Amino acid sequence: MTQLIATISLAVFVIVMLIVGVYSTKKAGTVEGFLLGGRGIGPWLSAFAYGTTYFSAVIFIGYAGMFGWTIGMGSMWIGFGNAIIGCLLAWIFLAKRTRRMTRTLNSRTMPEFFAARYNSRRMKLYSAVIIFIFLVPYAAGVYKGLGTMFSAIFVGADPVICMFIVAALTGIYLVLGGYVATATNDFIQGLIMIFGIVAMVLILVSRPEVGGFASAFEKLSAIDPKLTDITGGDSRNFLITNIVLTSFGVWGLPQMVHKYYAIKNEKDIKIGTTVSTLFAILIGCGAYFTGSLSRLFLDADDKGLPNVAGGFDNVVPSVLMRALTESIFSTIVLSVILLLLLSASMSTLSSIVLSSSSAVSVDMVREVRPQIKPKNQVILMRVLCLVFIALSYIFATANISFIVNLMSFSWGVVAGSFIGPFLWGLYSKKITKTGAWAGMLAGIVVVGTMLTYYTVTAGFEAAKSMAPVFGVSAMAVSFVIVPLVSLFTKKFSEEHNTKVFEIIE
Repeated sequence: MTQLIATISLAVFVIVMLIVGVYSTKKAGTVEGFLLGGRGIGPWLSAFAYGTTYFSAVIFIGYAGMFGWTIGMGSMWIGFGNAIIGCLLAWIFLAKRTRRMTRTLNSRTMPEFFAARYNSRRMKLYSAVIIFIFLVPYAAGVYKGLGTMFSAIFVGADPVICMFIVAALTGIYLVLGGYVATATNDFIQGLIMIFGIVAMVLILVSRPEVGGFASAFEKLSAIDPKLTDITGGDSRNFLITNIVLTSFGVWGLPQMVHKYYAIKNEKDIKIGTTVSTLFAILIGCGAYFTGSLSRLFLDADDKGLPNVAGGFDNVVPSVLMRALTESIFSTIVLSVILLLLLSASMSTLSSIVLSSSSAVSVDMVREVRPQIKPKNQVILMRVLCLVFIALSYIFATANISFIVNLMSFSWGVVAGSFIGPFLWGLYSKKITKTGAWAGMLAGIVVVGTMLTYYTVTAGFEAAKSMAPVFGVSAMAVSFVIVPLVSLFTKKFSEEHNTKVFEIIE
């Protein structure tokens, strides 16, 4: 029964996604139409596109399972931080200025923004290379956990099949309809995620193992008082590091900032801010709350780790298979949760691929062949979308050690490279080209230096576990060094600044 319901749900899901892709094709005939939806995306689609891109399957499987098990209820601060810092404050401080300035500078991608804002073709190429090198492996990480959940429902099935479904379906509707198809499907997928997370939490809490919300805290405290310590207890520093990385990091990620470019009207920004924040609170806190309940469903081994095959990645799937297969309704909910994970992965994957393909077709190729026709650019972008999705699939399934290791540091490098030049570039006329370059180089230099040091002194595995610290450090250095270097280097002309900030003021 479980497999039958899941198969039917999956088939309906696939058909809907493909219909949206076909319907959106006519709106994706130009570069701006394919990449930005003609800059005419409404507030609800923009908000859901932002939220679903933010939360991939990794949060439900890897992070929720690991942080929920080890930290407990305090892990929900990550979801809350993502909502307040990564959504509410990000939209407040970035959305309006990004929308205005990208229109003023006629920039459709983050590399184009850097090129126009800082009058530097080399900066455009460098940022495009960073996006290409580090976002494609990051896209491979989006598949994480899907195979585990897929195999748990379809017993004996190859996890690679689930990854292929995600890759193929995302590739088809993205190539057909571009950003319009992506944003529309993100809205549908977001609704699935909301229903799935609410139903999942309510069913788990009603289970006898939990016995209600109040009982959940009592039972977790009986296992270990730190599991109900809302400050995070002895994991406080680790918790803060991950909140900062995952909340402030999105301020500098091209696939997230891209959503502001496409908003139709400024009045839509208030709606988008509210909707994306509420979505993030629901999804983020719900995921980590679910992970915290795992202690009530699963036994710990003699080391205090979850006694399940696959370790932390299998914590949430094991809980769900135990709690949601006893009735037709709960089985339907389990099928929706499978779609939830597929939705989270596909929305994130499509945004990353769109950013990566534009980095090559718009930012690199245009510099090499400035005479390329817009129609050919759109064709190239479609081809590159397929290429990048294929690469991410290969990286995810082949388990190439270099690529797997690169995934661990990709978020920190990209966010650390862009957050300083982007934020200061939106707000200050005093930022110089040299200052922006200093901030942009910080991402790779800081992460590379810290990685080398910890690898030599403590070993690579220890260094890899420090990836969140590396990312936060790179972001902090980038943010500080941009205005600092700008104090002592050549300023832009008043004419240039007037052009850049024309609509802002």
